[in-house]
Amino acid sequence: MIADVKKTADQKMRKTLETLKSDLGRIRTGRAHAGLLDHIIVDYYGTPTPIPQVANVTLIDARTIGVSPWDKKMAGAIEKAIRNSDLGLNPATMGETVRVPMPSLTEERRKELIKVVRHEGENARVAVRNVRRDANNHLKELLKQKKVAEDEERKAQDEVQKLTDRHIAEIDKQLQQKETELMAI
Repeated sequence: MIADVKKTADQKMRKTLETLKSDLGRIRTGRAHAGLLDHIIVDYYGTPTPIPQVANVTLIDARTIGVSPWDKKMAGAIEKAIRNSDLGLNPATMGETVRVPMPSLTEERRKELIKVVRHEGENARVAVRNVRRDANNHLKELLKQKKVAEDEERKAQDEVQKLTDRHIAEIDKQLQQKETELMAI
């Protein structure tokens, strides 16, 4: 039973880390990367569909993303969806390809993005701590029901704390990488 509690806690903490990686990937830096457009939804003949499912997203160069729709009539809809997104990008259609140049970030905008990154990191830390709290409550419940001994419960709580510390250190590492990436010119 204790192993199940620890395994569940570890899985939930890993899921939190994956969510953080996904959220940080959406924050635009000065450099282009194909995953930047993954969350943008385009109207594909009445069906809301993510851009990677209706087009080929590639990097033309370090600061330009190329989007080649499989259905050539979709270029205008893709351009509109990218323009209306929260990324602040200004795409241009050139023939059948939508080119998305990445504007360089101002110092002020970089600082705003770092605040967003830190906020996302704090949300991830809180989520990991909530998982720890839930696991500890579950362990206490097992102790109340006399399904585990007191020393086993304490040892399990220590192991859950070590799991928590390891995942929070990983969160901090990811945040540091993203901040470094944002401050690079």
